[in-house]
Amino acid sequence: MKIRKAVFPVGGLGTRFLPATKAIPKEMLPVVDKPLIQYAVEEAYAAGIREMIFVTGRHKRAIEDHFDTAYELEMELEAAGKSALLELVNSIKPDDMDCVYVRQPRALGLGHAVLCAERLVGDEPFAVLLADDLMMGARQAEGGPTVLQQMVQAYESSPGTVLAVQDVPRVDTRRYGVVDVHGVSAALAEVFAMVEKPAPDVAPSTLAVAGRYVLTPAVFESIRRQPRGAGGEIQLTDGIAALIGTEKVQAFRYDGTRYDCGSKEGFLEATIDLALANAELGKSVRAHLQRVMGCALSDRTEIPRGCPAADRWRCPGGASTRSPMRCGSPVAAATWRSTPPAVCVDAASAATLAATRCCGKAFRSGSGFARF
Repeated sequence: MKIRKAVFPVGGLGTRFLPATKAIPKEMLPVVDKPLIQYAVEEAYAAGIREMIFVTGRHKRAIEDHFDTAYELEMELEAAGKSALLELVNSIKPDDMDCVYVRQPRALGLGHAVLCAERLVGDEPFAVLLADDLMMGARQAEGGPTVLQQMVQAYESSPGTVLAVQDVPRVDTRRYGVVDVHGVSAALAEVFAMVEKPAPDVAPSTLAVAGRYVLTPAVFESIRRQPRGAGGEIQLTDGIAALIGTEKVQAFRYDGTRYDCGSKEGFLEATIDLALANAELGKSVRAHLQRVMGCALSDRTEIPRGCPAADRWRCPGGASTRSPMRCGSPVAAATWRSTPPAVCVDAASAATLAATRCCGKAFRSGSGFARF
């Protein structure tokens, strides 16, 4: 059966972003020029979904207004001849997309939020998207599939529950729901067990559930049967785990990037990355970062993620960065402290360094450029 409906649990209080979220829903916080919830809705729309179900709270009216018609604004833009902006505003909610809203009386967990949408979903499979997790397909910018598009394709090839998963460092398993796929490395693998926030030494794997789900209607009754946790919360993870063995539950390793915008660090990472990728803003944002860091960012090189030395690189001006850089110091040579030690010479010297390795990859610097 085709996935026609998507559920967006947006009733949370967003306490990690106070005071910004005292009067503004966290899902309406902008990443560059669009609120988080719009990224999620656009992802669902690209996957062929046309009915968007928002599980809201009494303080989330701004979300409804965002996807509603703004007559005064549209008339002002039309009268001013600002057709491009008018088209942009109208594109927020395409004519063939329906938005439906249901209240969650109390924030009693993700499982409870999904249950609030049961009557609107009915007896058909559906998607759940957490707007906190901003997810970009690896080739989405070039017209490739979004993460949810990839998941819908996986569901169509193998119907059943599909969970987006990603590999995380073992030390971080205590922050996620973790699945056991018995070591299968395929992109789509059957789940044999699911553990909520396990300690690293007992985690069955390092495959963590991200904020995208394709669920079957059987999950509603499964959630209802689960005991309530602390504070009366009902967890979606428990409901899904109870389905293992009764229907197919699958983990899907998506091709893309997840930004945890429920944290300030993830929110800032998403803002910087999307600003740099923005055709209008990228050049000026890159120039600003160069000024702040006292170095010039290179488009040619990358320090590999997870490099133990990456955080310890220093430009001659004392700025720290993970980004590849070109020395901007007026001196002929300067030492960049790292593990292992290396020497950077500035652009004027045009020297080449060799015989240094980091994370098993050769390190070279030519004309002041660092290359891993």
